[in-house]
Amino acid sequence: MSDSKNNSGILDLIVKIIVSAVVLGITAFFTPGFSTSGIGTLILAAIVIGVLNWVAVKVVGVNASPFGAGAIGFIVTALVLYLTRYFVDGYNITILGAIIGALVLGIVDALLPGRRV
Repeated sequence: MSDSKNNSGILDLIVKIIVSAVVLGITAFFTPGFSTSGIGTLILAAIVIGVLNWVAVKVVGVNASPFGAGAIGFIVTALVLYLTRYFVDGYNITILGAIIGALVLGIVDALLPGRRV
């Protein structure tokens, strides 16, 4: 029973990462100054963004959600999007792209059901 529960948790995490990568790809497509080099980059960026979001929650106490946490959440989201460029090759974003990307990400995230990483 324990193995089944562990496998379900891992499968849930994989699905969340893939959904996050799709949301990130949609955001990059619609955002000037934001580009990625492929699906592998999107998946790695989704993982890095998930980790940076976790760190932001622990340090700042605010979830990096562009709309759910108000102005602070929007700023944290833009910062997380921008900082990811330093950890993932093929992930390119400008400061203006990160600001616009946080806005687009909030819109796309609101339109797609489910919880991201």
